[in-house]
Amino acid sequence: MKLINKIRKFSSTISLKYKIWIYFIVFTIAVFVLLWIFQILFLEKFYESMKTRDAAECLDEISESYKKMDPSEFSSYIDDMAVEHDICIEVLDRYRRSIYSSDAIGDCLIHGRENRTQVYITSILESKERKIRYKIRNIRSDCDMLIFGCALGNPDNPEGYLLLNSAMVPVGATVMIIKRQLMITTVLLIILAFFISLYLSNWIARPITNITKSAEKLAKGDFGTKFDGRGYLESQKLAETLTYAETELSRVDTMQRDLIANVSHDLRTPLTMLKAYAEMIRDLSGDNPVKRNEHLEIIINETDRLALLVNDILDLSKLESGKLKMNPTNFEIKSKLEEIIGRFSGISEKMGYNIHFSSDGEKMVNCDIVKIEQVIYNLINNAINYTGDDKQVFVRQKNTEDGVLIEVEDTGDGIEEEKIKLIFDKYYRSENHKREVVGTGLGLSIVKAVLKLHNYDYGVRSTLGKGSTFWFRISE
Repeated sequence: MKLINKIRKFSSTISLKYKIWIYFIVFTIAVFVLLWIFQILFLEKFYESMKTRDAAECLDEISESYKKMDPSEFSSYIDDMAVEHDICIEVLDRYRRSIYSSDAIGDCLIHGRENRTQVYITSILESKERKIRYKIRNIRSDCDMLIFGCALGNPDNPEGYLLLNSAMVPVGATVMIIKRQLMITTVLLIILAFFISLYLSNWIARPITNITKSAEKLAKGDFGTKFDGRGYLESQKLAETLTYAETELSRVDTMQRDLIANVSHDLRTPLTMLKAYAEMIRDLSGDNPVKRNEHLEIIINETDRLALLVNDILDLSKLESGKLKMNPTNFEIKSKLEEIIGRFSGISEKMGYNIHFSSDGEKMVNCDIVKIEQVIYNLINNAINYTGDDKQVFVRQKNTEDGVLIEVEDTGDGIEEEKIKLIFDKYYRSENHKREVVGTGLGLSIVKAVLKLHNYDYGVRSTLGKGSTFWFRISE
């Protein structure tokens, strides 16, 4: 176990290029080791096994053909089989007389050797399977011979007998020749494999090395880094993925800076006013109850604005982290819309905004009432902030078969087509931004997070110069 851990630790310190080179060399050596084992050590066994199997198959095939063929066809068939498989064939009748014979190896152990033939036939009859297989050394030819035999027809009352003789040619000289050739081939190919593997390892590792260097630059904040993955498909896809990630990181970084700037602006303004009016109370209006109360009211309003900003940031953080849990309840959507619109009555009276509400009638819905209330409130507040000089806002409730469609429309300048997809982004701030009458500028980000949590459809339709309509669907 310690050895394995040491090997792993050592392996982790080697670069990809050298790992590929080592693996390739090891693979090449393993191939040649296996080649030596099978071509040199086991060649003779393979040869013998092949010859034995070939002779056994011939025996079975000729035995089956004897039952089916006419005697006139069988003779030529025997000759063809003998030549094709380099064997001697002897077919005898039930009286042990030769009726078909074919010699393809010359000095065989069955042709013209009646004494041996009788011994083989006796062995066949004594065998339970009525088959024999021998390996006999032929002294005259100095090679081993395979003798196969079987009974033809009914095993208990044979119609005849079939004998085959296959010569086992000595492979010692062949092994020596192969060994020398293999030795030369092994040395040459290992040298060739060394250089090829070195080239391939460099070629394979180069795109990864280049991507790694670019990733290190990206990690240091260089968002202009180029990822070059040319070489093969996988590295190219990796480079494209990292390029996309770089683009997104750059966009997020830019928008995050914008968020910090915007939030800082929203924090700085009320803080400045808090300080200014606190100093006025201290220096000027401390003894004047009317002025003091007026200044204190401004301080309270600005404090509420700061609290609202902080709460919105916290709510958005909790929504996106998934820490807030859903608490769905049944409630009537029309009544809830009327209640929320009623909260803006003060703004309507003081600043002249008109919020028009149209409804298809009361309908029961099931969702998180607190979060959906927040969505509706933020959409109406957003419409007030961006509506036109006529200060008109339209809220519509449309009952459908699969739920309720809520629309909030303003009459402002609208949103450009390419920027609509960014309008719900928590880091995005419209160029047509006006100072909020009520709110913090994070309302649409909260709307997106809540609706995604409910898995509701939502979107925006906008025409430049005519205004925008934000909508979402409460599904049943």
